[in-house]
Amino acid sequence: MKHLLTFFTSLLLAPLVATFAADVPVAKAKLVHVIILSGQTMNGVDPKKGFESEAKARFAGAEVLYFKVAKGGAQIRLWVTEWDQIAARHGIDVKTARAGDAVPGTLYYEPILAEYRKLLEGRAAPVSVTFCWMQGEQDHKEKLDAAYADSLRQLIANLRRDLNRPDMNVVIGRLNDWGDAGNTAWQNIRRAHVAISAADPHAAWIDTDDLNDKETDGVMENKYHFTGAGCDLLGRRFARQTRLLVEGSGQAREGRPQ
Repeated sequence: MKHLLTFFTSLLLAPLVATFAADVPVAKAKLVHVIILSGQTMNGVDPKKGFESEAKARFAGAEVLYFKVAKGGAQIRLWVTEWDQIAARHGIDVKTARAGDAVPGTLYYEPILAEYRKLLEGRAAPVSVTFCWMQGEQDHKEKLDAAYADSLRQLIANLRRDLNRPDMNVVIGRLNDWGDAGNTAWQNIRRAHVAISAADPHAAWIDTDDLNDKETDGVMENKYHFTGAGCDLLGRRFARQTRLLVEGSGQAREGRPQ
């Protein structure tokens, strides 16, 4: 009799329990997007000024996690393990090129992997991962442009492999317009930035030609370095273009996402 009473009671309460459970809101975990800021010139970009607020606005309702691994005056070889082999294929004297290196290998690649792992500890896999790259001036200075395009392609492939994100997006900041048409090394790297982006369905480039303009004695000049305001706008453009890639909209017109 006791068992029968328990059985009928459970039948009576079941609809109430189901109704109550349906009324209790279930908290949904926020979608997570990871953005990696890296390169030589990225060293001058303060993510707190421009990038962070823009990224939060563009990914409203989601969580944006980011970190920066950057070093001023650094060559791409300090990110690419295979650079020696790539350079040799292009006829570059590797020993001479590396004569001034503090260490013979990479300095800034492993820190990207380490920061990525640390950032995602205890978290679900992110919805998207985007690698933002602004670099090339030092390779121009050392006339190492012949190996640049293959080195950047290798860096992107390495990151997609080691982060286990074959869908990783890439946003490349094209070198600004400081170097004139006769500056072969500068122009080759500018072209490489655009060509690599055009050939990769998960990549895009952003224009920086207006970020180095500075007025001196009433004359507007294209400077080698970006201005402070230029660095802030650079960060915002990286965030804007990242959002366009994530939503599948592709490359912004003329590299200037709005």
